Amino acid sequence: MKRRTGIGAVLLVAILLGAVREFFFINLNYAIDHLEHHRAYSYAHSSFTAAVAGLSLRDLVLLKWAAGIVFIAAMLVLTIAMARVLFGDHRYRRMLIITTLSVGALAFALHFAAPIHPAFGLVSVKLLHMLQYPGILLFLWAASMLRKG
Repeated sequence: MKRRTGIGAVLLVAILLGAVREFFFINLNYAIDHLEHHRAYSYAHSSFTAAVAGLSLRDLVLLKWAAGIVFIAAMLVLTIAMARVLFGDHRYRRMLIITTLSVGALAFALHFAAPIHPAFGLVSVKLLHMLQYPGILLFLWAASMLRKG
């Protein structure tokens, strides 16, 4: 029962954090679009608009990168916690950290390769999204169920 409670708690926090991330980034992208394209109106939520009022386009882009790193780190911590709950120890911690850093480095490299071919930029964004949502955590949970079968 304790294991199920732990799994449920980690999943709940991961899903809630994913929802917070979604709200934040949708509104941040609206705010960036508003400044970048000099639109008359911003579609960002009014409370978000008030929170970022006065920030420049450069500031918003830096905020986006910083928030991305924070969400990746938070999901990594939750994934490590899930591995601890699933397997009873931290034997996969190093592998999870290395995997996250490797996927992040690949995404970063593809981001800078985007001028060569636009598809690199799209793949970069998808990889970063996978790291910022509970993607690896859900893969780990599914793999633990396969192990039992």
